[in-house]
Amino acid sequence: MKILISNDDGINAQGIKALALAMQELGEVYVVAPERNQSATGHAVTMHTPLRRKKVDFLGDKINAWWVNGTPADCIKLGIENLMKDKPDLVVSGINMGENLGTDVIYSGTVSAAVEGAIFGIPAIAFSYEDHTASDLTIAAAAAKEVCKQILAHGIPKNHIFNVNIPAVADINEIKGIKTCKLGTKIYRNNFEERRDPNGNIYFWLAGELVEMPEDIDNDIYAVKNKYISITPINIDLTDYQLIKKMNDWTMHW
Repeated sequence: MKILISNDDGINAQGIKALALAMQELGEVYVVAPERNQSATGHAVTMHTPLRRKKVDFLGDKINAWWVNGTPADCIKLGIENLMKDKPDLVVSGINMGENLGTDVIYSGTVSAAVEGAIFGIPAIAFSYEDHTASDLTIAAAAAKEVCKQILAHGIPKNHIFNVNIPAVADINEIKGIKTCKLGTKIYRNNFEERRDPNGNIYFWLAGELVEMPEDIDNDIYAVKNKYISITPINIDLTDYQLIKKMNDWTMHW
């Protein structure tokens, strides 16, 4: 099995190195990742500047790896269409430093890399770890490998990805289990902090405070908070088919 790995934290992030090592036990690993941090770029692609790539030494000669001066979606596109000789059997993204839960998946470059794989018709999984500052991702990588093995045993439906979030724990035995969940809702207030530069000019810095929402035991936010690994299936077909049926009964004129 050929596995293409990317992320949004960049080629030098410890998360992608930990994930690549873990995935080597499942297949032949290829890495195509952004040259630098591309967090919160969502599904952006590069259109107005040239894309460049460079082959790099990545954990020895067993892994073919490149950086790309673009977004996570660029990396997957370029990896599949130009850098790999054969189409990968699986796309895996992460391990992201910090969770990608609820509506934050819309902004996530980690999730978007997986989505790009699904657009190409390739099974894809995004992995994120709750701890933003972890210095050791051994537990997260071991959890990712085990979850990946179980997902592959069942298969990933066409046009879907699995968004996986791993809780921050000191011991892997603290993880209570795996929950299949819906996406929660994350709302922020005071999103932009107004500041002044040394010349007195106003600029804005993205900050934001998370608004506490009523707990919903069926969503991914609750699961990770309570030390479960959350798995959320995401359909990349955004069409609301039930609403289409209702709209077919509307009377609309032109």
